[in-house]
Amino acid sequence: MGFIVALDGPAGSGKGTVTKEVAKKMNLINIDTGAMYRCVTLLMIRQNIKLDELEKIEKILNKIDIQFKLESEKQKVYLNNEDVSLEIRTQKVNELVSPVSTIKIVRDKLVDLQRKMAESIDVIMEGRDIGTNVFPNANLKIYLDATPEERANRRFKQNEEKGIKIPYAEILENVKYRDYTDSHREIAPLKQAEDAIYIDSTNMTIEEVVEKVVEEIEKVRK
Repeated sequence: MGFIVALDGPAGSGKGTVTKEVAKKMNLINIDTGAMYRCVTLLMIRQNIKLDELEKIEKILNKIDIQFKLESEKQKVYLNNEDVSLEIRTQKVNELVSPVSTIKIVRDKLVDLQRKMAESIDVIMEGRDIGTNVFPNANLKIYLDATPEERANRRFKQNEEKGIKIPYAEILENVKYRDYTDSHREIAPLKQAEDAIYIDSTNMTIEEVVEKVVEEIEKVRK
């Protein structure tokens, strides 16, 4: 097993950005678990598969191929050899990804894929249950948090930059809904691992959070 950093936290806490930056600085492979669930969600939307159609879901899971590739210093997500990096971030996927991630066969399949990816390489993996469920024996566990208002504000700004117009109030409502569903689901709910280092990023810049995580990795790697 390689060196594993598990980074958990709620929607909009900055996990994705922080993970990408830390991966570059510390020469770790970034496995974006959220993107993997988004890939399954996108396939279900495209094939008009409903949440309770488990046989159909199982069929797509048996054939699914998800790869992360670094192209021009940007990490791209490939689903069955197609670049879906932008499509998995659409509002349709946003609305459905949380309930999809509660489906047991989906979680089992993706956790299996995640563990296989980390068998022979040094990784940093972000999600909601990495330190508690996927890699309970990770070398380092971080729980990254921020207030719902700050997280909604970040999402609002990200959307503006991409030309996506969603009202702040709607984003805040979605963030709170995600928090509730993610922390109350039966399978692998969002929660801080007992041995995770807690970082509240509400009043921190991305650079400051990255610095803090790098510092913690260096302590463990020594």
